[in-house]
This record gives sequence, C-alpha cells and structure tokens, in this order.
Amino acid sequence: MILILVFITIVILLWLDTVKPIYFPPGPGWVPWLGNTLLVRKLTRKYGGQHEIFDYLCQKYRSQIVGLRLGRELTVAIRGHALVKEALSNDAILGRPDNFFYRLRTLGQRKGLSFTDGELWEQHRPFISKSLRHVGYGKPQMEKIILQELEAVVRLIDEENPCIQPHQLLTTSSFNVLWTLVTGKRIERNEERPRKLLQTLRDRSGHFDLAGGVLNQVPWLRFLVPEWSGFNFMVDFNQQMASYFSEIVRQHFETYTDEKAADDLIYAYVKEVKEHSNDPDTSYTEFQITATVLDLFIAGGLNNSVVLDQLLLMMVVRPDIQAKLHETIDQLQDRVRWSDRDKLPYVQAVILEVQRFYPTIAFGGPRRALQDCTIGGYRIPKGTTLFPDLKSVHHEQEYWKDPEVFRPERFLDDNGKLHNTERVVPFSLGKRRCLGEVQAKTTVFLFFTGLLQQFEIILPDGAGTPSTEMTPGMMYMPKPFKVSFKRKRRAV
Repeated sequence: MILILVFITIVILLWLDTVKPIYFPPGPGWVPWLGNTLLVRKLTRKYGGQHEIFDYLCQKYRSQIVGLRLGRELTVAIRGHALVKEALSNDAILGRPDNFFYRLRTLGQRKGLSFTDGELWEQHRPFISKSLRHVGYGKPQMEKIILQELEAVVRLIDEENPCIQPHQLLTTSSFNVLWTLVTGKRIERNEERPRKLLQTLRDRSGHFDLAGGVLNQVPWLRFLVPEWSGFNFMVDFNQQMASYFSEIVRQHFETYTDEKAADDLIYAYVKEVKEHSNDPDTSYTEFQITATVLDLFIAGGLNNSVVLDQLLLMMVVRPDIQAKLHETIDQLQDRVRWSDRDKLPYVQAVILEVQRFYPTIAFGGPRRALQDCTIGGYRIPKGTTLFPDLKSVHHEQEYWKDPEVFRPERFLDDNGKLHNTERVVPFSLGKRRCLGEVQAKTTVFLFFTGLLQQFEIILPDGAGTPSTEMTPGMMYMPKPFKVSFKRKRRAV
C-alpha cells in the first residue's frame, strides 16, 4: 500500500512539473526536470543558434512571444520592436538571471555589474559611469587613446603589409581603449596572457549561447561529462581571468595614493574600498572590483573588433560601397576626428546598416522578472528569464520593407542627411542599456574611417569572395576570411 501511495505521489509530482503557469506565453509542452532541454538540443542541430530556434518557435506558434522551460528555468523570448521596447522599459524585469552558469563566471558569487541587480547594481552602475567619465570616458582623452591605437595598427600594416584575418589585427587595439580607462595600461601585442584570454573569449562564444547552453540547463552533467558539457572549459577560462584580473587589482591596491584616484577606474574603486573599510556591510570590496573588471573584459573584449570585422567583410564583398566611402572620406583634408561624423553621413549610414544587418548579439542581455508582470498580454511569473530579440527588431518586415537587403541609403533622407536611426538598437534599450555605447561608437567610427582614409581594403591574390553568413553563438561573428591593405596615394 505504501509503495502504491509513493508511486501515485511521484506520478502526480511529475505531472505537476509539466503544468505551465496560467496565462504563460504559447510554446511547446515540456517534460519533468529537463523542461525543453532535449527539444532545444534537437532544434539546435537542425537550425543552428539560439536565435534561429526562437525564430522557428515564434513562427510555429504564430506569436511574437514564446515560452519555454530550459532545465528548471522558465524562459521567454520576445520579438519585434513594440514588445521588446515594452519589456525593456518595464522596471519589473530589470533583473539578471541568477543561475549556475552566470555564478560560475564569478567563482560562485553574485558580484560585478553585468549579472547583478537590485541594490548592488543600483549602487555600482552609477558609480562606474561617473568614475569612467572622471578618467576620460566620452571626453577628448578617450579620442586621443583611440587615435593612438589606430596609429599603432596603421604602422603595423605599413611595416608588415599583412594578409590577415581582421580580428587578429584589430581585437587588441580596439579593446585597448576601454582597457586603458579601466586599468591605466594598454595591452601590448607581445603580451601573451591577455591576448590568450581574448582568443579564449572568442572561442567561448562558440561553446555557449546566452542561456548558458546545456551546462546551465542540466548543471549536474558537469559531474558526468565535464568536457562535453563545457564545464572544464568554463572553469579553466574563469580561473584564468580571475587570476589575471585579481593580480591587476592587487597591484592597484599596493600602489594606490589619493592622487591616483582619477587615473583609472580601478584606482577610483580602490579609493571607495578604503573609504568604506569600516563598514561590515559594504559592497565595495576587492572581489567586487575584480568581478567588475571581469565583466568589462567580457562585455567589451570583442564587440568592437567583431563590428569592424563585419565592416571590412562588407568592404570586400561590396566594393561599390567601399568606393563611395573613399569618395566621401577623401573630401576631408585632415585626419578624421569624432567631431567630423556629421560631415560623413554615408559613413554613419554604412555602420548603422552593418549593425542592423549583422547584429553582433542577436539577443540583448537576458533579463529576469523581479516580480510577476505582464508583457504583450501574457503573464510573466517572478524569476522568469527573458530574452529580448534585437535581431528581430532590426529585421522587422513591416518596418524595414526589405530587411534582407544590405542598403545603407535607408538611413539617408532626400538631402543626404542621416535619419531613421531610432530602430537600430545594438546597445539595447532601457535602464540596462550598454554602459560602453559611447566608447564603442567612437572607436568603430574612428577605426573604420581611419583605415579607409589611408588604405583600400582588398582580397588577397587568389582568394574567393568570403561568406557573408555569420557563425552563431553568444556573438554572431563572420566566418574566417582574410584581407589585404593597399596604401592609397594620400596618407594622413
């Protein structure tokens, strides 16, 4: 009799585990414990990345919002400008997922900036924003750093005339802009440790999606298949990062003086740690600094170079666009500065079209519902993870008319002035909009125009036209391709 009761209880519990919350968005049913993990694995093999899976499900269920359960985690994908804007403007979903995958990156703790929320995030985001401005973010000092890094790239091209994959040339230099503001030092090309971390960061994009992959959905797999699940990769990568960044932070503590508090972000943080040293409840700690530096490295390490990759890819695929860019940029006599951007609307239009056509990140940073709320008429339970589909915003048929056509002119009015830019949202929307937006826009603009002002971007001899398809993952990157640089008669 007891065994029968136990059996009935187990059956009821398993059945209850398949019941969806009331008024939850449409989507496939799920199985106990695993949710839709097996379905997602199957669809990944068939369609590719996370965005393609949600795109398929939205079409299948004829809805701009679909609901799943990945492992134990309720998950909702949101498509289209109206719903994405509604969701990202809702303070009820300002949270970040609190799960195994995201805690793993900060050694089991919930620290840093990117994947924290509540009081910690509300206290540290404005502090970081203010401190970065104090050390030159968004100011002439930042532009000076960008131009110095661009000069280093140009010298390398002139000296070695490389036939090279663009990211191998541009990743370190484009990231050095943010890194200098954060640490006070640039990464040299012969520094093996940070360059290896940047390459591993690129590899990481192919191992996982923004939901953390199967490792997050079924975390106990790390005990059975640690290599296959990606657990070994993540542990090794996270330990390398934590070790490297903690050394940098420790050096700042050892060399700190009050006069250095405005030299870089870490020194500004050290000052706060010292001022709060007698407060047992303070969130200003050495590990919080290390976790924040880690977040900034992950968030900013590749983004600029991937956009530049995509821009240079388009230059060799569409030489007609490159020719028009040369004609536009060559009208300026001096080296292009950030203040020249309004004189170069076509350049801005090409950059915008690349960001629309090839979103570096298909989904904005995942959000977590901090309380029960409603999106698009559906109930979103507290704790649900939401993925805002930015690619769907950039490819919305009703608005763009021809979203699958690469056409920079869509951002120019009849007078050649820039317009129609508000629907391009690569930095997301709302209060959690990307903190590095100004730096990213300035770096990409100055690097791109600076290279085109001095070189023609061409394919190496014998090379075929590269693929314009992106490789899915955490970031959408071009498939490997190489370019050469042909020095123009006029050097700046």
